[in-house]
Amino acid sequence: MIGVLLIAIGSLGAASFYVPFKKVKHWAWESYWISHGVFAWLIMPWVFALLTVPGGELLNILAEAPPSARWLAMLFGAMWGIGGLTFGLSIRYLGVALGQSIALGFCAAFGTLIPPMVAGVDLLSTQAGILTLTGVAITIGGIAIIGYAGSLKDKMLSKEEKQKAIREFALKKGILIAILAGVMSAGMSYGYEAAAAIERVALEKGVNPLFASNPSLIYILLGGFVSNLLYCGFLNIKNKTYKDYITVPGPVLLNNLFFTFLAGTLWFLQFHFYGMGRSQLPPTMIAFSWSILMALNISFSNIWGIILKEWKGVSTKTFVILVIGIIVLILSTFVVNLE
Repeated sequence: MIGVLLIAIGSLGAASFYVPFKKVKHWAWESYWISHGVFAWLIMPWVFALLTVPGGELLNILAEAPPSARWLAMLFGAMWGIGGLTFGLSIRYLGVALGQSIALGFCAAFGTLIPPMVAGVDLLSTQAGILTLTGVAITIGGIAIIGYAGSLKDKMLSKEEKQKAIREFALKKGILIAILAGVMSAGMSYGYEAAAAIERVALEKGVNPLFASNPSLIYILLGGFVSNLLYCGFLNIKNKTYKDYITVPGPVLLNNLFFTFLAGTLWFLQFHFYGMGRSQLPPTMIAFSWSILMALNISFSNIWGIILKEWKGVSTKTFVILVIGIIVLILSTFVVNLE
């Protein structure tokens, strides 16, 4: 339960990180996206690693970690980075609630099931494996319910009503992008598996198990930053939005930096607390920790969707279906405690 609670704290940050972007002024999407990435993927990993690794051992851990673990962590981080890019676009076209639900649903399934399958684990041969499959199935069921609520919303509201809540609402384009985002974002889960050797070195150096995954995040998120920087830099040049950083008035620049810093910090807390919660779960149930994170992310993002009035104007039936979907997702996270 402590592990699930810690993951839930991080999940609340993840589901909330897109909200500060609504306060950013006169910047294109690519400008504020990479600005938040500087804080989330470059600065925060080092800050939290330095704060949680004792006695200046961080550089020793990074130096002694196997090169293969470091490179694979960055490679899967770059894969996640592509998912992160398209994840931002899915929210842009579908809104916080529906965009995160679809993208994170696919991310939950791929990120939970692929690592043990690649490792040759027969999930049907153990109780823990069966519980993992059951939990993922319940998660996907909850996502399907929320997706159905989204389709009802799409049919019920006029184009003007949908765009009032979500300025660039585009259902078909958004769903395709969200599916791609979910598949590629599972790279973060693979990155954790690839960086297990880095975590072992951290434990040998006396790092508290709660924080042993923090050095790994330096490499995983560096890979994600590179792929995001390449794409956002391309858009900055193509759209001539590189001027965003130097042409806005000083107060606006400070405003934008503050809110993108806030967004980046909230985003990073997701994986700081995920690493802490993961360390508190039984070894046989660690694989399901990714599904727990995704289910809670979807639940909290849909609660934000309600607060931000993305579901305003829908029928009582649609709203009830949405709430049922959220409840199913939350219940799926407790499967881990049945072992």
